[in-house]
Amino acid sequence: MSITKVIIGTRGSKLALWQANYTQQILSKHNIEAEIKIIQTKGDASQTWNTSFDKLEGKGFFTKELEEALLNNDIDLAVHSCKDLPTQFPDGLTIAALSKRANPFDVLLIKKEKVDFTQILSLQQNAIVGTSSSRRKAQLLAFRTDLSLKDIRGNVPTRIEKLSNNEFDAIVLAQAGIDRLQINVDEFEIVPLTAPMFVPAAAQGILAYQIRENDERMRQLTTCLHDENDAEISTLERKILN
Repeated sequence: MSITKVIIGTRGSKLALWQANYTQQILSKHNIEAEIKIIQTKGDASQTWNTSFDKLEGKGFFTKELEEALLNNDIDLAVHSCKDLPTQFPDGLTIAALSKRANPFDVLLIKKEKVDFTQILSLQQNAIVGTSSSRRKAQLLAFRTDLSLKDIRGNVPTRIEKLSNNEFDAIVLAQAGIDRLQINVDEFEIVPLTAPMFVPAAAQGILAYQIRENDERMRQLTTCLHDENDAEISTLERKILN
Protein backbone atom coordinates (compact mmCIF):
# COMPACT_ATOMS: atom_id res chain seq x y z
CA MET A 1 0.00 0.00 0.00
CA SER A 2 1.30 3.46 -0.93
CA ILE A 3 2.32 5.61 2.04
CA THR A 4 2.87 8.97 0.34
CA LYS A 5 2.56 10.80 -2.97
CA VAL A 6 5.15 12.69 -4.99
CA ILE A 7 4.75 14.96 -8.02
CA ILE A 8 7.63 14.45 -10.47
CA GLY A 9 8.43 17.33 -12.81
CA THR A 10 9.96 16.56 -16.18
CA ARG A 11 10.47 17.84 -19.69
CA GLY A 12 8.24 16.34 -22.36
CA SER A 13 10.78 14.72 -24.69
CA LYS A 14 10.80 10.95 -25.10
CA LEU A 15 14.07 10.66 -23.22
CA ALA A 16 12.93 12.94 -20.40
CA LEU A 17 9.71 10.94 -20.06
CA TRP A 18 11.74 7.71 -19.98
CA GLN A 19 13.74 9.22 -17.11
CA ALA A 20 10.61 10.28 -15.24
CA ASN A 21 8.94 6.90 -15.71
CA TYR A 22 12.12 5.11 -14.63
CA THR A 23 12.11 7.25 -11.47
CA GLN A 24 8.41 6.58 -10.89
CA GLN A 25 9.03 2.83 -11.13
CA ILE A 26 11.82 2.90 -8.54
CA LEU A 27 9.71 4.97 -6.15
CA SER A 28 6.79 2.57 -6.65
CA LYS A 29 8.98 -0.37 -5.60
CA HIS A 30 9.50 1.48 -2.32
CA ASN A 31 5.74 2.09 -1.84
CA ILE A 32 5.99 5.72 -2.90
CA GLU A 33 3.18 6.80 -5.22
CA ALA A 34 4.22 9.35 -7.83
CA GLU A 35 2.55 11.21 -10.67
CA ILE A 36 4.38 12.85 -13.58
CA LYS A 37 3.88 16.49 -14.54
CA ILE A 38 5.29 17.72 -17.85
CA ILE A 39 6.81 21.20 -17.89
CA GLN A 40 8.12 22.83 -21.07
CA THR A 41 11.54 24.47 -20.79
CA LYS A 42 13.20 27.18 -22.86
CA GLY A 43 15.45 24.52 -24.38
CA ASP A 44 12.42 22.52 -25.55
CA ALA A 45 10.69 25.60 -26.94
CA SER A 46 13.85 26.59 -28.84
CA GLN A 47 14.30 23.26 -30.61
CA THR A 48 12.90 24.76 -33.80
CA TRP A 49 15.17 27.82 -33.67
CA ASN A 50 18.29 28.02 -35.80
CA THR A 51 20.45 29.37 -32.96
CA SER A 52 22.88 26.83 -31.49
CA PHE A 53 22.75 26.12 -27.76
CA ASP A 54 26.14 27.72 -27.12
CA LYS A 55 24.77 31.05 -28.40
CA LEU A 56 21.56 31.07 -26.33
CA GLU A 57 21.50 33.68 -23.59
CA GLY A 58 21.66 32.52 -19.98
CA LYS A 59 22.19 29.13 -18.38
CA GLY A 60 20.01 26.15 -17.61
CA PHE A 61 17.74 26.34 -20.63
CA PHE A 62 16.70 22.71 -20.05
CA THR A 63 16.27 23.17 -16.29
CA LYS A 64 15.15 26.70 -15.37
CA GLU A 65 11.38 26.15 -15.66
CA LEU A 66 11.60 22.90 -13.68
CA GLU A 67 13.47 24.73 -10.94
CA GLU A 68 10.83 27.48 -10.91
CA ALA A 69 8.12 24.81 -10.56
CA LEU A 70 9.96 23.42 -7.53
CA LEU A 71 10.29 26.83 -5.92
CA ASN A 72 6.59 27.49 -6.56
CA ASN A 73 5.61 24.14 -4.96
CA ASP A 74 4.04 22.95 -8.23
CA ILE A 75 6.18 19.79 -8.13
CA ASP A 76 8.08 17.92 -5.40
CA LEU A 77 10.91 16.44 -7.43
CA ALA A 78 12.60 17.54 -10.66
CA VAL A 79 14.32 14.88 -12.77
CA HIS A 80 17.22 16.21 -14.83
CA SER A 81 19.93 14.84 -17.03
CA CYS A 82 22.77 15.81 -14.72
CA LYS A 83 24.88 17.03 -17.63
CA ASP A 84 22.22 19.70 -18.36
CA LEU A 85 22.39 21.19 -14.86
CA PRO A 86 24.35 24.41 -14.29
CA THR A 87 27.05 23.94 -11.66
CA GLN A 88 25.33 26.46 -9.37
CA PHE A 89 21.67 26.18 -8.32
CA PRO A 90 19.08 28.84 -7.44
CA ASP A 91 18.82 29.62 -3.73
CA GLY A 92 16.50 27.18 -1.99
CA LEU A 93 17.18 24.15 -4.21
CA THR A 94 19.54 21.21 -3.85
CA ILE A 95 20.35 17.85 -5.42
CA ALA A 96 19.04 15.14 -3.11
CA ALA A 97 20.16 12.11 -5.13
CA LEU A 98 22.16 11.06 -8.18
CA SER A 99 21.36 7.89 -10.07
CA LYS A 100 23.48 4.94 -11.05
CA ARG A 101 25.33 5.89 -14.21
CA ALA A 102 24.53 4.63 -17.68
CA ASN A 103 27.18 4.61 -20.44
CA PRO A 104 28.90 8.01 -19.99
CA PHE A 105 30.35 8.33 -23.49
CA ASP A 106 29.35 9.88 -26.80
CA VAL A 107 28.93 7.97 -30.04
CA LEU A 108 29.36 8.98 -33.68
CA LEU A 109 26.68 7.66 -36.04
CA ILE A 110 27.79 7.73 -39.68
CA LYS A 111 25.84 7.08 -42.87
CA LYS A 112 27.25 3.86 -44.33
CA GLU A 113 28.11 5.55 -47.64
CA LYS A 114 30.10 8.26 -45.81
CA VAL A 115 32.45 5.86 -44.02
CA ASP A 116 36.19 5.86 -44.71
CA PHE A 117 38.07 3.51 -42.40
CA THR A 118 41.43 4.97 -43.47
CA GLN A 119 40.53 8.27 -41.77
CA ILE A 120 40.45 9.21 -38.09
CA LEU A 121 36.87 8.74 -36.79
CA SER A 122 36.15 6.67 -39.95
CA LEU A 123 34.59 9.70 -41.67
CA GLN A 124 35.11 10.69 -45.30
CA GLN A 125 36.91 13.95 -46.02
CA ASN A 126 34.78 17.10 -45.57
CA ALA A 127 31.91 15.18 -44.02
CA ILE A 128 29.00 17.16 -42.56
CA VAL A 129 28.59 16.34 -38.87
CA GLY A 130 25.58 17.41 -36.82
CA THR A 131 26.10 18.67 -33.27
CA SER A 132 25.13 21.80 -31.33
CA SER A 133 27.60 21.20 -28.51
CA SER A 134 30.67 23.45 -28.23
CA ARG A 135 32.50 20.64 -26.42
CA ARG A 136 31.82 18.13 -29.17
CA LYS A 137 32.66 20.64 -31.92
CA ALA A 138 36.01 21.49 -30.35
CA GLN A 139 37.01 17.87 -29.93
CA LEU A 140 35.93 16.85 -33.44
CA LEU A 141 37.94 19.70 -34.99
CA ALA A 142 40.96 18.78 -32.87
CA PHE A 143 41.08 15.49 -34.80
CA ARG A 144 39.67 16.53 -38.16
CA THR A 145 39.94 20.16 -39.29
CA ASP A 146 38.32 19.25 -42.63
CA LEU A 147 34.95 18.41 -41.06
CA SER A 148 31.98 20.68 -41.65
CA LEU A 149 30.09 21.06 -38.37
CA LYS A 150 26.42 21.94 -38.56
CA ASP A 151 24.04 22.66 -35.71
CA ILE A 152 21.34 20.06 -35.14
CA ARG A 153 18.23 20.48 -33.00
CA GLY A 154 15.52 18.18 -31.69
CA ASN A 155 15.31 15.20 -29.38
CA VAL A 156 17.26 11.97 -29.89
CA PRO A 157 14.78 10.25 -32.29
CA THR A 158 14.42 13.48 -34.31
CA ARG A 159 18.18 13.81 -34.72
CA ILE A 160 18.52 10.22 -35.86
CA GLU A 161 15.68 10.76 -38.34
CA LYS A 162 17.51 13.80 -39.75
CA LEU A 163 20.58 11.64 -40.28
CA SER A 164 18.48 8.98 -42.02
CA ASN A 165 17.01 11.70 -44.27
CA ASN A 166 20.49 12.74 -45.46
CA GLU A 167 20.53 16.14 -43.73
CA PHE A 168 23.93 15.13 -42.28
CA ASP A 169 26.67 12.62 -43.02
CA ALA A 170 27.06 11.86 -39.32
CA ILE A 171 25.83 13.02 -35.92
CA VAL A 172 27.13 12.83 -32.35
CA LEU A 173 24.85 11.61 -29.56
CA ALA A 174 25.16 10.40 -25.99
CA GLN A 175 25.18 6.61 -25.97
CA ALA A 176 22.98 6.64 -22.85
CA GLY A 177 20.09 8.24 -24.72
CA ILE A 178 20.19 5.63 -27.47
CA ASP A 179 20.37 2.81 -24.93
CA ARG A 180 17.56 4.13 -22.73
CA LEU A 181 15.19 4.59 -25.66
CA GLN A 182 16.28 1.25 -27.16
CA ILE A 183 16.71 2.80 -30.61
CA ASN A 184 18.00 0.53 -33.37
CA VAL A 185 20.89 2.32 -35.10
CA ASP A 186 22.16 -0.65 -37.13
CA GLU A 187 21.65 1.27 -40.38
CA PHE A 188 24.63 3.46 -39.43
CA GLU A 189 28.31 2.87 -38.79
CA ILE A 190 28.75 3.25 -35.02
CA VAL A 191 31.99 4.80 -33.76
CA PRO A 192 32.26 4.95 -29.94
CA LEU A 193 33.88 8.19 -28.75
CA THR A 194 35.48 7.06 -25.51
CA ALA A 195 37.87 8.74 -23.11
CA PRO A 196 40.66 9.70 -23.03
CA MET A 197 40.43 10.32 -26.78
CA PHE A 198 37.04 12.02 -26.56
CA VAL A 199 35.92 13.47 -23.22
CA PRO A 200 32.17 13.33 -22.49
CA ALA A 201 30.14 15.99 -20.70
CA ALA A 202 30.56 16.12 -16.93
CA ALA A 203 28.12 13.67 -15.28
CA GLN A 204 26.81 12.38 -18.62
CA GLY A 205 24.65 9.30 -18.10
CA ILE A 206 23.59 10.38 -14.58
CA LEU A 207 20.09 11.45 -13.53
CA ALA A 208 19.95 14.25 -10.97
CA TYR A 209 17.05 14.51 -8.52
CA GLN A 210 16.45 18.08 -7.41
CA ILE A 211 14.26 19.13 -4.47
CA ARG A 212 13.60 22.15 -2.28
CA GLU A 213 16.46 22.51 0.19
CA ASN A 214 14.15 22.56 3.21
CA ASP A 215 12.04 19.57 2.11
CA GLU A 216 13.12 16.88 4.57
CA ARG A 217 10.33 14.55 3.46
CA MET A 218 11.68 14.44 -0.12
CA ARG A 219 15.25 14.20 1.12
CA GLN A 220 14.30 10.96 2.86
CA LEU A 221 12.14 9.59 0.03
CA THR A 222 14.84 10.06 -2.61
CA THR A 223 17.45 7.92 -0.82
CA CYS A 224 16.23 4.94 -2.86
CA LEU A 225 17.24 6.78 -6.06
CA HIS A 226 20.82 7.46 -4.98
CA ASP A 227 24.00 5.64 -6.05
CA GLU A 228 26.86 6.66 -3.75
CA ASN A 229 29.75 5.59 -5.99
CA ASP A 230 28.55 7.21 -9.21
CA ALA A 231 27.43 10.27 -7.25
CA GLU A 232 30.96 10.76 -5.93
CA ILE A 233 32.48 10.50 -9.42
CA SER A 234 29.95 12.80 -11.11
CA THR A 235 30.18 15.37 -8.33
CA LEU A 236 33.95 15.51 -8.85
CA GLU A 237 33.45 15.96 -12.61
CA ARG A 238 31.05 18.85 -11.99
CA LYS A 239 33.50 20.50 -9.58
CA ILE A 240 36.16 20.39 -12.30
CA LEU A 241 33.63 21.81 -14.80
CA ASN A 242 32.78 24.64 -12.39
